[in-house]
Amino acid sequence: MTQQQTAGPPSAGHADLAEEFLDRQTPLSRIRNLLHRYPALSPAIVLLIAVVVFGLLNDRFLRVENLSLITQQVAVVGTLAIAQTLIILTAGIDLSVGAVMILSSMVIAQLAVSNGIPGPVALLAGLVVGLGSGALNGFLVTRFRLPPFIVTLGTLNIFIALTLLYSGGSTVRGSAMPDMLTWLGSTFPIGPVRISTGVVMMLLLYVAVAFILGKTAWGRHVYAVGDDKEAARLAGIPVNRVLMSVYLAAGAVLAVGAWIQIGRTNAASPNAGVDLNLDSITAVVIGGTSLFGGRGSIWGSLLGALIVGVFRNGLSLAGLDVLYQTLAVGILIIIAVSVDQWIRKVKS
Repeated sequence: MTQQQTAGPPSAGHADLAEEFLDRQTPLSRIRNLLHRYPALSPAIVLLIAVVVFGLLNDRFLRVENLSLITQQVAVVGTLAIAQTLIILTAGIDLSVGAVMILSSMVIAQLAVSNGIPGPVALLAGLVVGLGSGALNGFLVTRFRLPPFIVTLGTLNIFIALTLLYSGGSTVRGSAMPDMLTWLGSTFPIGPVRISTGVVMMLLLYVAVAFILGKTAWGRHVYAVGDDKEAARLAGIPVNRVLMSVYLAAGAVLAVGAWIQIGRTNAASPNAGVDLNLDSITAVVIGGTSLFGGRGSIWGSLLGALIVGVFRNGLSLAGLDVLYQTLAVGILIIIAVSVDQWIRKVKS
């Protein structure tokens, strides 16, 4: 019997290898592989397209004054996106980020104005509130193994209720606060653009968190836990300790966000930030961080926050009602998750 006759059909393994090789050769697969390797690339492209489109639709969009306004508006959402990124990297999600930030801001403002507490001590109290809120979320997730979605959905309502009970539903004006509490709302020029101190604070947070995630063992553990908790545990990583530290870090970031929020609005209101939870999740997902954890870039979240700010500002200049702006953000979330699912199909 000849060699040709004895050779049967190709094995399933060979067929899979051939299919994978062909899949990697298509232009679409190359794009998918590229986006998988560089998560921040897709939001950068979306941001560029959005700026060009809105600039063509309305000549006021690209004016220096409007661009300055967008950067200042993004400071709060961008800060919340840092906290949300840390949680989502561990395959969780935090629906309470906005509520924690507002609760911290009300504690800071009320202690300073109603109780005469010095500004630095009031800020420290706000940090304690942020850390305590993060500790509560982390404890429920790690100790009782509850899904982060359910935990933060419950604590969202708890924090909202506590805020209203503590503040009595009243707003504290910036004019009544110590200058230190509203300092992050001050602006300074960089060429023709005016930047608020809050934007600088947000950028410093991004630099610090990017360094920690990229250059420390803790950052590698965060990615490992998000990618596969059981594999991380078998590798000797203390999964629950990492998760708890992530929620604590997120709470600390949200306390800083409360300070930025007070400076941005020159007030502390219990009714502020209705869309902040949605916007923070949108920024992170659009920024290329996978909702399934283990993949993403903190700088992508900044780009995502800028995209949210650009969309809201551009649609507002186009004369669309705020409801349509919220509709657009919702559509962005669906598209971003769909793209994430597509990118996750990359073969290793």
